[in-house]
Amino acid sequence: METNVNLLTRLSRPLLLVALVSMIASVTAQPAPGVNAPIINYENRFLPVVAKNGMVASPERLAAEIGRRILERGGNAVDAAVATGFALAVSYPRAGNLAGGGFMLIHLAEDNRQTLIDYRETAPSAATRDLFLNDEGEVDRMREYFSHQSAGVPGTVAGLVYAQEKYGTLPLAEVVTPAIELAEKGFEVSFALNYEINARAERLRMNPEALRLFFKPDGALYEVGETFRQPDLSWTLRQIAARGKAGFYRGDVAQRIVAEIEAGDGLITMEDLADYTVVERTPIRGTFRDYEIVSTPPPSSGGLHIIQILNLLEPYDLEGMGHNSAAYLHHLTESMKRAYADRSRFLGDPDFVDVPVSALTDKAYAERLRATIKPDRATPSAEILPGAALPEESADTTHFTVADRHGNVVSNTYTLNFSFGSHIAVPGTGMLLNNEMADFAASPGKANAYGLLEGEANSIDGGKRPLSSMCPTMVFRDGQFWLATGSPGGSLIITTVLQTILNAMVFDVNVATAAAWPRAHHQWMPDKLRIEQGISADTVRLLESMGHTVEVGNRTLGRTQSIMRGDGWLFGATDTRRPGGYVAGY
Repeated sequence: METNVNLLTRLSRPLLLVALVSMIASVTAQPAPGVNAPIINYENRFLPVVAKNGMVASPERLAAEIGRRILERGGNAVDAAVATGFALAVSYPRAGNLAGGGFMLIHLAEDNRQTLIDYRETAPSAATRDLFLNDEGEVDRMREYFSHQSAGVPGTVAGLVYAQEKYGTLPLAEVVTPAIELAEKGFEVSFALNYEINARAERLRMNPEALRLFFKPDGALYEVGETFRQPDLSWTLRQIAARGKAGFYRGDVAQRIVAEIEAGDGLITMEDLADYTVVERTPIRGTFRDYEIVSTPPPSSGGLHIIQILNLLEPYDLEGMGHNSAAYLHHLTESMKRAYADRSRFLGDPDFVDVPVSALTDKAYAERLRATIKPDRATPSAEILPGAALPEESADTTHFTVADRHGNVVSNTYTLNFSFGSHIAVPGTGMLLNNEMADFAASPGKANAYGLLEGEANSIDGGKRPLSSMCPTMVFRDGQFWLATGSPGGSLIITTVLQTILNAMVFDVNVATAAAWPRAHHQWMPDKLRIEQGISADTVRLLESMGHTVEVGNRTLGRTQSIMRGDGWLFGATDTRRPGGYVAGY
């Protein structure tokens, strides 16, 4: 175990001056390795937030602080996660939500076990495989993305309430109340919120109710520093606090949802809402060297393919290649391609299709795939068989991570799909409808732009959950929790989470550095390697000489919210790739 001096050397940061002063005071009583031992390691450019008892890493400050206060009042990680999830519906409307869905991975310290709450949206019972095809048999993208038919049956409220009732310690009303008060009293508009609404202003203004909710009476934007109140959302939250799941899926809230759906020729019925069911699943597991990885099973593809890629990479001398060297990125890319090719063919809702989880995550299968990887030459994606192109996935998801003083941890990813979902608001509720139906393969059995077939396994069917990349993930070392992370990003989620945990496991960097290093992404089709800025031009040229088509983008890849535990401390990092993130610890 590291000494306190070494801990300070590795992780001290000026932003936690008060905490450091107390830590330094305790160090003075310990034997010192030398009079010149540094207090701060100036080799670390990226430093985590440090806390002792509990922590919330969130994409938005107000929600993170609400979660922390729940922890300070004696709530556990699930209590704080549920409070944070409801609060994000208020303070982070682009992706925080009540009418979306997602996955919650929970580590229960007392039993040293993990469970996965699947609250992914489902297709309405009346949905059919050709729902979004026009008379010519082509996909109507506007209907798929921005119509009432694009809304799946929401799962968020059911999932959060289920988690609270089964694994929380506080009354539901107590963890929902902070969100109610935030919506009712209002809060100052941040730069991030102003920017996010402005970025989608044109589409939001097309819907009368969204225009009323997110803009001033004269149609102008709320400026930074002005107070933003949401009384209708407060009312909806009160129904949930008073009646739990029934407060959303039955009664007045449900009736208002269905009335709006019917007005727009959508498909969700009162029966669809009443019948929505959370599924508690066994997480998927894999190993990488001395680490155990625990993540989301289908209908998310994320956990399965993280484990598959790690299996492919495990024997390589990644350390010797050097982080983000041409050799490292080549082997990473070739592994990504093969996993995403398998994703296109085999992945879907396990309640409707047979997903060969064991086969795809078997290390012997990885060995066979690895034999097809050339050490110095890219394999064209057209030569990597299974054959179905992926449907588009929105990058506008959100993730948060929570840890408590008892050792419990929650890693949660949820979404409306697109930023602000369908951009359609339900009158009298303050909520936006999701557009998760777009995550199905809209044209199964038909050739797409790449001449390949969209996957039958992810075709539309009533009651089915669409395929997802969301993968809240945890890493264990020596049987103990070590790291939890997750990310938004659609198809980018898998590679974002993968590289974050690889950075920590292979290169032994702190969690902030693991999150900050430049990332790469390849999803098999299109045959293009996307890399963030920060990777050298020489490396790019070497990759191109191997046959990779490299795109150095101006956009970032993913956005993690991570917590690491070590030496009795919690280390948190919010990814700086987008504004507004915050780590709240105590």
